[in-house]
Amino acid sequence: MRLVSFTRLGRTGFGAVTESGIIDLTGRIGPRIRSIRSLLLADRLDDAARYIAGRFGEVEASDVAFMPVIPDSGKIICVGLNYVDHRIETSHPDVKYPTLFTRFPDSHVGHLQPLIKPRDSNAFDYEGELAVIIGRGGRSIAESDAFDHVAGYAGYNDGSIRDWQGHTSQFTPGKNFSATGSFGPWLLTADEVEDYRTLPIETRLNGEVMQKATLGDLIFPVPRLISYISRFTPLAAGDVIVTGTPGGVGLHRNPRVFMQPGDRLEVDIGPVGTLINPVVSESGS
Repeated sequence: MRLVSFTRLGRTGFGAVTESGIIDLTGRIGPRIRSIRSLLLADRLDDAARYIAGRFGEVEASDVAFMPVIPDSGKIICVGLNYVDHRIETSHPDVKYPTLFTRFPDSHVGHLQPLIKPRDSNAFDYEGELAVIIGRGGRSIAESDAFDHVAGYAGYNDGSIRDWQGHTSQFTPGKNFSATGSFGPWLLTADEVEDYRTLPIETRLNGEVMQKATLGDLIFPVPRLISYISRFTPLAAGDVIVTGTPGGVGLHRNPRVFMQPGDRLEVDIGPVGTLINPVVSESGS
């Protein structure tokens, strides 16, 4: 099942993407279930799957504006330096624990929505990644139980403002300019993915392949990330873990390649979907 968040005719909602269009699920699984996060918090994912069985789409994808998959996440925790080739290109040493930082919900946009190059920087970089959406919360989750807590997967662009990221040893400023990341196009439920490690990931800028790997290349795999993160903070349904980017980022190319207004970025994770975003200038820049 592919679940999408959207706006249409002035209201926000969510639905299931099918071959015949989008089935609107807003308020139909329960009167208070009006978002993917509320669906997960209510543990009604199976009810949504039953509801859409045999139904046809009511809305064309072209008639909605895609929102980030989970627009109202409680936590967005990102992982840095989680592929060997990216660690090597950044000249960072091996580490015993994952490098973590946070993003805020307003720092990313949905599928097909514009990424905004800030007026304060000319170092706007791309980072294609897999996002893991938590479906069932927990604290100190065992690695062996981790997948019981996964609702599904989505594409993510951890757009980075490299000069601001380098102001200090902490990544936060360079990772949280408004609308510099993207999250989508939808949540592909975990039952649709037999083994996430076999998934390809490819980032394309204006059609040119910039990053290419498989999810099996992660240094810290998904179960370890869930277990480690849940030891210091409780995870809740609708929280998001962004798993890291492969080598090939623009900062470490020769010459450097940064995103510019008019560019088109694609993060392709095979069956999980292809996240597409144009790049525009910040108003007034």
